[in-house]
Amino acid sequence: MANVVRAALVQATWTGDTESMVAKHEEHTREAARQGARVIGFQEVFNAPYFCQVQEAEHYRWAEPVPDGPTVTRMRELARETGMVIVVPVFEVEQSGFYYNTAAVIDADGSYLGKYRKHHIPQVKGFWEKYYFKPGNLGWPVFDTAVGRIGVYICYDRHFPEGWRQLGLGGAQLVYNPSATHRGLSSHLWQLEQPAAAVANEYFVAAINRVGREEYGDNDFYGTSYFVDPRGQFVGEVASDKSEELLVRDLDLGLIEEVRQQWAFYRDRRPDAYEGLVKP
Repeated sequence: MANVVRAALVQATWTGDTESMVAKHEEHTREAARQGARVIGFQEVFNAPYFCQVQEAEHYRWAEPVPDGPTVTRMRELARETGMVIVVPVFEVEQSGFYYNTAAVIDADGSYLGKYRKHHIPQVKGFWEKYYFKPGNLGWPVFDTAVGRIGVYICYDRHFPEGWRQLGLGGAQLVYNPSATHRGLSSHLWQLEQPAAAVANEYFVAAINRVGREEYGDNDFYGTSYFVDPRGQFVGEVASDKSEELLVRDLDLGLIEEVRQQWAFYRDRRPDAYEGLVKP
């Protein structure tokens, strides 16, 4: 019997302030719930601009605790209201001097399940993230939610296959990949890497990108968010490259077992031969 989960994602334009940005995502979530969605994810640091286009201490103001900060607290209330699982990417402050690029995962009853901290931190023009974030230190958790087993991998992480595989080994059925990437840097990789990861690891991926230009730099975020299945095929149409959009798609999680039996990649892994991969 098919195990179909209706899932959603949001690619959004920056509004200019946190309050209106959070309110906009609340309405997108309510609309997704009206359409029958049971899980939704947002883009990287969704409640702020992509401030990493510059290196300025003023942008530490966007950081807040997880899970007890105002945004995650508000999203927990929204999850209870809508009965949806919500993946909430924010700028996290753990204590003075300890900052992370983080995503909280909230279950459909509003309970906080845990968080993922981005492992791979870029430091290149327009993406000065090492100025703000420490590397993640919580591993690659997979969360048991009301809709299935969900993992998170954030933006630049997607270029590194090791975390994708660890999420698969942890039993992930759906991985949300919230991002902020622009046309000039890696747009030719956007519809290549996540489908390849979905195939190699045999699960669904929700790839989310910002859209539009923001005030702190020249990055042109190109949207084109999508869901991709374990065969590497897009689930429905890819989102616009210019406009804000809510995507709602039906994901047949039963396809995961079908593909794993057919392709048997996990059976044929050779961890005994991979020692060299983790040598410095």
